[in-house]
Amino acid sequence: MRVSKEKAAENRVALLQAASRLFRQRGIDGVGVADIAKEAGLTHGALYAHFPSKDALAAEAFSHGFAGNLANIREWAGNRHPSFEEYLDGYLSPRMRDMLETGCPMAASASEVGRQDAAVSASFAHAFEAMAALLEDALEKTIPADERRRLAVAAAAAEIGAIAVSRAVAKSDPALSEEVLEAVRAAFAAILGAGTPEAG
Repeated sequence: MRVSKEKAAENRVALLQAASRLFRQRGIDGVGVADIAKEAGLTHGALYAHFPSKDALAAEAFSHGFAGNLANIREWAGNRHPSFEEYLDGYLSPRMRDMLETGCPMAASASEVGRQDAAVSASFAHAFEAMAALLEDALEKTIPADERRRLAVAAAAAEIGAIAVSRAVAKSDPALSEEVLEAVRAAFAAILGAGTPEAG
C-alpha cells in the first residue's frame, strides 16, 4: 500500500530520530537496522525505502541529531550573544555528560566514526566545523583571526574528548568525572586570562 508524501516524510523523521537516539545510546556498531525500524514503529522495508544502507542512515541520523542540538543551543542563546566561557560552561557540565541519548552525537560517537564510511565521517566533520565556528564567533574580536580559529578548534576537540572521558569514568569514579570537566574549563579560562601571544 502506497503511503502519502506526508506520511512518508513522517516515517523518515521517525527513523532518523530513532537511529540518532539509539546510536548515541548503544553506539553505531551496537545497533542493527531491525532495532531502528522497531524503535520507529516501522518495518525493515520502510527503512530501506528511505535509506539504501545503514551507513547512509547513520550519516543522516548524525546530521539530524546535531542539527537538533544546534537548534537547542540557538533557543538557549535567544537574542543574546553568549560568551566563549558560557558555551564551555554549558557543554562541559554534568547535565551534558548525563544526556547520553539526547546529548552531543559527536561526544557519543567520536571513537567509532573513524571505523565508519566516508559519509559518516563527512557528517561528523560538518558538525565539528559548525561547533568550532560557534565557538570562534564567541571569542573576542581583539584576538587575531588565525588565533581565534586555533582556539575554537582546540576547544571543540577538548569539549568532545572531555565529555567522552567524563562519561567513561563516571560510574567508577564520579569525582574524577567532575574533575575532567572542571579541568578543561579551567585550562581554557587560564589561556584566555593570560591572553594569546599575538593579542597579549
